[in-house]
Formats: sequence, structure tokens, C-alpha cells
Amino acid sequence: MAKVFLDANILIDILENRKNIPVTKFDNYETYTSPLSTHILFYVGKKKVPFPLISEMLLDINLVNFSHSITKKALAGPSEDFEDNVQLHSAAKSECDLFITSDKILLAMKFFGKTQIISPENLE
Repeated sequence: MAKVFLDANILIDILENRKNIPVTKFDNYETYTSPLSTHILFYVGKKKVPFPLISEMLLDINLVNFSHSITKKALAGPSEDFEDNVQLHSAAKSECDLFITSDKILLAMKFFGKTQIISPENLE
């Protein structure tokens, strides 16, 4: 089973029904995200806890530990955006095959290490 990492923008799109991305699209994958993405979801969406929809969704998603090592690597790159770097290094740490994002800058990278960067539309 392929491992996919969901960028924060994808989680927001799913929960806010922004781009018609059903959570079931990822049923045949082992799915990962960063705890930072959860923080971003609550901050951007002005959500309050408890928020059952997010809690339920996270039952099926593996959270990658946001560690000292990831922070140090994110401070070194590969991009100028710390949050993007945290996401990329989290995907690499969890050995994900695919990184799902709608961020045009990240999509232009095509790969980060062994992890292919694709849009949700290109996920089969």
C-alpha cells in the first residue's frame, strides 16, 4: 500500500469542502500528515475544540512526530518557507511515496528525495 502525505492545504480543502476532494479519495493509501497541519487547520478555520470532524478524520491519518530533527532540517531548506519545509521533511521521515499538495511552488519541485510531489487531481 502506497504511503501518501497530505499537505496542510489539502486537509483544509477536505474539511472546508473547497475543491471537492472527498476524504474517501485516500482510502486505499496509508495516509500521513504533520501535527503542524492540525494547528494550521484550527488557526485558519478559527475552529474550537472539541471539533469532532477533525478528530474523526485524524483517526485514519498517521501523525508524523514534529521533532527537533525535523525543525533543524526545515531551517536549512529546501525552500524559503519554513512551514513547507516542515511538511516536506515530515513526508521524508515517514518514507511517503507521494506528497499531495496544491502549492504551485512545491508542485514545481516534482520530487523531494524519493517522495513524488503531486496534486490531488493526479492521485489515481
